[in-house]
Amino acid sequence: MVKQINKFICVYTKDKYMKEVTTMDFYPVAIEKLIEEFAKLPGIGYKTAQRLTLHVLNLPQEEVKEFSEALVKARGTIKYCSICGNFTDSDPCSICGNPSRDKSTVCVVEQPKDIMSMEKVREYNGVYHVLHGTISPMAGRGPEQIKLRELIRRLNGEVKEVIVATNPNIEGEATAMFISKIIKPLGVKVTRIAHGIPVGGDLDYADEVTLSKALEGRREI
Repeated sequence: MVKQINKFICVYTKDKYMKEVTTMDFYPVAIEKLIEEFAKLPGIGYKTAQRLTLHVLNLPQEEVKEFSEALVKARGTIKYCSICGNFTDSDPCSICGNPSRDKSTVCVVEQPKDIMSMEKVREYNGVYHVLHGTISPMAGRGPEQIKLRELIRRLNGEVKEVIVATNPNIEGEATAMFISKIIKPLGVKVTRIAHGIPVGGDLDYADEVTLSKALEGRREI
């Protein structure tokens, strides 16, 4: 009987002796290496990485080539906007470079994907600032590890309000309070999106109506 547990295979012999061997004993090195690379992606466990690898290996050669070329091209051409920190292929990004956007309001988010979530609402016409993380003492990540200095540098006379839209979890709340503490003395209004989003939730999973109400019901902090 062979039973797979995560990355290990337990092999039972006739004498009921059990030993553990890695899947390296079952897959060629090249396949195992690809599985390991897929498993490095966030939210991808070993079994999912294994399925992805086997799927890729069953694709036509041309599709594999297109996939790899798309990865290389994206990594080589996509960069961070020098103003807001969003992903872009031009600098500044399409939002920062849009003259119709309200530059007096800056919405602070954790990651570039959160901008996509906010844009779904279609009611926010300001600009953004991406922190690329949150303050998390448990993870050894302080204010200096996220894009707070860059945010402060943007607070010239044009910015009137900073909307903090970090996720409603411990790290997000701590980051919001820290931002309020350092910005309010500068005379800029600091608001926090309302808790229409469940505590511990993620902007990425909130629907347009929830985000719209959270934005509309923001409060000063």
